[in-house]
Amino acid sequence: MKYQETLDYMFDQLPMFQRIGGAAYKANLDNTIAILNLLENPQNNFKSLHIAGTNGKGSVSHFLAAIFQSAGYKCGLYTSPHLKDFRERIKINGEMISKAKVIQFIEAYKIDFEKIQPSFFEMTVGMAFKYFSDEKVDIAIVETGMGGRLDSTNLINPELSIITNIGFDHTQFLGDTLGKIAFEKAGIIKSEIPVVIGENHFETKSVFIEKAKETNSQIYFADDEYQVNNYSHFFSNNQQFLEIILSKTMKSKPVKLCSELLGLYQLKNIKTVLTAVDILKEKGFKLNQSNIKNGIANVVSITGLMGRWQILSKNPLMVCDTGHNEDGIREVLKQIGLTPHQKLHFVLGMVNDKEIDKVLKMLPVVAEYYFCKANIPRGLDQNILKEKAVSNNLKGESYNSVQKAIKAARKAANKDDMIFIGGSTFVVAEV
Repeated sequence: MKYQETLDYMFDQLPMFQRIGGAAYKANLDNTIAILNLLENPQNNFKSLHIAGTNGKGSVSHFLAAIFQSAGYKCGLYTSPHLKDFRERIKINGEMISKAKVIQFIEAYKIDFEKIQPSFFEMTVGMAFKYFSDEKVDIAIVETGMGGRLDSTNLINPELSIITNIGFDHTQFLGDTLGKIAFEKAGIIKSEIPVVIGENHFETKSVFIEKAKETNSQIYFADDEYQVNNYSHFFSNNQQFLEIILSKTMKSKPVKLCSELLGLYQLKNIKTVLTAVDILKEKGFKLNQSNIKNGIANVVSITGLMGRWQILSKNPLMVCDTGHNEDGIREVLKQIGLTPHQKLHFVLGMVNDKEIDKVLKMLPVVAEYYFCKANIPRGLDQNILKEKAVSNNLKGESYNSVQKAIKAARKAANKDDMIFIGGSTFVVAEV
């Protein structure tokens, strides 16, 4: 098989939530257990960190990978979804798994998979864990796909569990209250394994505390461990950075960090990362202040992370961000509000299984909208999106591709305007 044939097989023969949505969801771990047994349980051959959460888990995963790589560790990184290339999901020290390894894995186990009938995600988890085992990584940072308790990644026994935050997303699977969603995410908390919770919330805190008691796990809330004293944006060598000053306690010496991830929501993520690093150091990992500063400052170049308040061009300023649920869009809108511009041009596409009206009600009516559809089956038709948006007092035109929408926005925008592209990870993926 050639690489493209292999991808076509993976995408077309096996259900893939990224493309088709709910029909690919499996409410148990049976298939993943079968796959890992077939692969002789590679997840038991390497140390790992497990990261769940509604928003922020991708950034936290990449920050931690960058810190470990800065410290000289051979670091595996498993994340989802991908933006441009499937291989973004499986990396070691910032390098994607080779096309040859992807082909070899599918060719070796294709017949067995046709008996097991796994989902795309289940099969990909198996591929990642075998690759990390074969390559003898020192540590693997593993991000959940959806939820936690029934997520295919939830068969590792990590050094540390991290839950970044809880918000409304995938409610048809995870529950319609923050407490129910927190219960599913809390499913990654393992017996006597410490857990970091990224954000305090009155509806979810008791869920995590109860689960930690049940598993005899030490629990840490990042909001209680670190506080942000100050932050600002600055330019260095024609590149923009976010500068953050944090303190562990009122009396401790402040720490100054710079991040090339610019969104202010990274303040929460960095507190979570620092709390995690403190615990990992106590567990014997050699991570010093220099590693932390370098990893956070150079996370994009070290790990290849894309799509987090990423500046695509200037004059006019064009930015994309993968925030796509209520909490993610809320953070994006805060950032837009803090960014100097005249008129806002908003290229917007969404998927058809999100709570679209809730997001549309949040969006600014003063912006000009360019409604589009990402090129996946789950993409919401641009004309339906426009119709829903107009009923929420948003104005704009619809376009049958992301690129046509961006082209129209570029043509309409003046140099002091701002073009924002988002609403769905898959819209950003096409930029």
